[in-house]
Amino acid sequence: MPRNSIQFQKGFSIPEFMQMYGTEMQCRERLFHLRWKNGYVCPDCGSKNYCELKSRPLYQCNKCHHQTSLTAGTLFSHSKLPL
Repeated sequence: MPRNSIQFQKGFSIPEFMQMYGTEMQCRERLFHLRWKNGYVCPDCGSKNYCELKSRPLYQCNKCHHQTSLTAGTLFSHSKLPL
């Protein structure tokens, strides 16, 4: 067997990946679902009531007013690149 053999990884093809995650909105929706499987939960008080700020991409708890971003605490947290 040659040393530089290519091992194929099972998963998505590029067209399949682009269909699922090709836009910023699709990526944000998927990340939201992965982060909060049962809907948003405030990391401070546990409330499920929130609003999205219009001026910045943040979620704000309606009870304690804690603000968090979708990427806070993830590997995307300090990236300046779009999702």
